Amino acid sequence: MSQSLRNNKLDSMRLHNLTDEELMAEFVSGVELAFTILMGRYKSQIINYLYRYIGNYDDCYDLAQEVFVRVHRYKTNYNSTIKFTTWIYTMAANLAKTELNRYWRKNAVSIERHGNDENQTWEFADNSSFQPDSRIDQTTIAQRIQKALMLISPTHRELIILRDIQDFSYEEIAEITESELGTVKSRLNRARKMIRVHLQDIYNDYFSVSSED
Repeated sequence: MSQSLRNNKLDSMRLHNLTDEELMAEFVSGVELAFTILMGRYKSQIINYLYRYIGNYDDCYDLAQEVFVRVHRYKTNYNSTIKFTTWIYTMAANLAKTELNRYWRKNAVSIERHGNDENQTWEFADNSSFQPDSRIDQTTIAQRIQKALMLISPTHRELIILRDIQDFSYEEIAEITESELGTVKSRLNRARKMIRVHLQDIYNDYFSVSSED
């Protein structure tokens, strides 16, 4: 192995051991591989969040690409005092809400990109291999849960997804949704009551309340 390849391998190993926030610092400084690693870490989670929120895989796949386009485009706007997950999920949430409103108005989805890198995209894994949630591997159960999510309001749906499916803390959810902590807790309590109505026989198996709740 040449010295150049050896150095590249060592640098890749170093980057993979960095935190999200450290990777963003590397990315802002010009290390493109740091962005690739971040996308690898979060693309499935972002797709899952968008799928659960919007309810349509084709739409959420396009939106997920737009999320990463924005991460790339607005990297210098990232505030290193904020967790990377909070930053990227806030972008994903805003895009999801805008897209859902657009769908309601026009019954169609259209992704518009603007800026110097408007043609920039990054390849995701083949759609056919996507699984909405690794812990929910029974297709019929997954379909029931998704149907139930779509039967409650987007505001309550978002809280269920972030807390009970993706395990964000109350504090992180408050930051992502730009809400007061008390508001998050009260709305989540209401959301759980709403979705339990539709999933009475399986709710406790897939929406177990943690010790923090």
